[in-house]
Amino acid sequence: MIRARRARIVATLGPASRASERVLELAQAGADVFRLNFSHGVHDDHAAAAKAVREAEVAVQRPLGVLADLQGPKLRLGAFKDGAVLVEPGQALRLDLDPAPGDATRVSAPHPELFAAMRPGSVLLVDDGKVRLQVKAIGPGFADTVVMQGVRLSDRKGVALPGAVIPMSAMTDKDHKDLAFALRIGVDWVALSFVQRAADMADLRRLVQGRAAVLAKIEKPAALDQIEEILDFCDGVMVARGDLGVELEPEEVPVAQKTLLRAARARGVPVIVATQMLESMITSGTPTRAEATDVANATYEGADALMLSAETASGAYPLEAVSMMSRIIARVERDPRWPELMGAERHDAEDDADALVMAARRAAEAASTACLVAFTATGATARRLARERPLQPVVALTPDLKVARRLALVWGLEPRVAKDPRDVDEMTAEAVEVVGQLGLARPGERILILAGVPFGAPGSANLLRFAHAAL
Repeated sequence: MIRARRARIVATLGPASRASERVLELAQAGADVFRLNFSHGVHDDHAAAAKAVREAEVAVQRPLGVLADLQGPKLRLGAFKDGAVLVEPGQALRLDLDPAPGDATRVSAPHPELFAAMRPGSVLLVDDGKVRLQVKAIGPGFADTVVMQGVRLSDRKGVALPGAVIPMSAMTDKDHKDLAFALRIGVDWVALSFVQRAADMADLRRLVQGRAAVLAKIEKPAALDQIEEILDFCDGVMVARGDLGVELEPEEVPVAQKTLLRAARARGVPVIVATQMLESMITSGTPTRAEATDVANATYEGADALMLSAETASGAYPLEAVSMMSRIIARVERDPRWPELMGAERHDAEDDADALVMAARRAAEAASTACLVAFTATGATARRLARERPLQPVVALTPDLKVARRLALVWGLEPRVAKDPRDVDEMTAEAVEVVGQLGLARPGERILILAGVPFGAPGSANLLRFAHAAL
């Protein structure tokens, strides 16, 4: 089942979509990777959803990825005696560690790490920025603040401290348990929330031990300052625009998105653009024109994947949301201007394998090549080729089903499982056979094959060969 588009779609599963028949419909509509959001639901729900994805994979006859999204720590204020208080600019409000219910003069902030990161003049954002507090003084276990903006504070609203690195782990006890469970059910990707520094991703990679690919959710401005170091430990990144937008000014979010896309693409690291892509489709069968433009712009930028959250997890139109996103992406990719805009990011070769991959892309442009085939043991060769954004279909052949499922997230790749060839002749015959089965080349059309020898050994691509589709 070949999709007529290169950018991929991540669909979040939830009450509206986790049933087996609905997962199959979403896969048939074009979903490539399915997200299990561990901020909601119980383990049994996620296990059933993952099982449904594996069943759908057999039906659609192409690898499907499963992404486990860990919740991460949530900084929240405590409760109020009456459930909420009214506030107004200029009003004083003390935050402290006392768990007693709060009132209009004080409220609990049960996070010592938050106080450790505060400084006089720091601004706290509460309830996604609806209330802003400025720190005036700090003492042992308390901070005196003044209300800058807001009218109402209710129980247990989230709190953020923009521009500060909170001295706490990105993983809670819940996350450790969720990670162990996710790995037991065989997820392909693990996404880590609250990433602030490279050490957060290094810790996750150490815990995962290669059993899944690891992905950093960039939702803290502090991560933007260390993005190059964070990318050293990432197999993928997610531009989590919702949480990122709480701590950044609105006009900074599009710039951050482009910065992240550019940095990740330079590394050949796949990027997911997430949050509020088609949010009106939670309750409506059609998106707003602004939302359609948002999806189109991410496609023009060359994002590897675009994500649907509540649209498919709990919305009234999950199937329509996937279909609409697929239609918008496909339309952009038919635009004659799309290759120039999307392909503007070209990079210099860093080693011989990069040089060979770039040569493959140039050779495909210079001749009537119908498609490219990359033999890959770990997925590295296929990801290098995807980074170059060739306009021809790219088939990634690997003997490892786990690798094929991970590659379902990567721009332009059609991953399939195939045995390791014994020699160049068998490699060529296998590539020609798979391309024929997928209908990607007419008889006699050119196929460009990229591989590494010796076969079966992980390593860099060092062989480029031309073949022709069977007559």
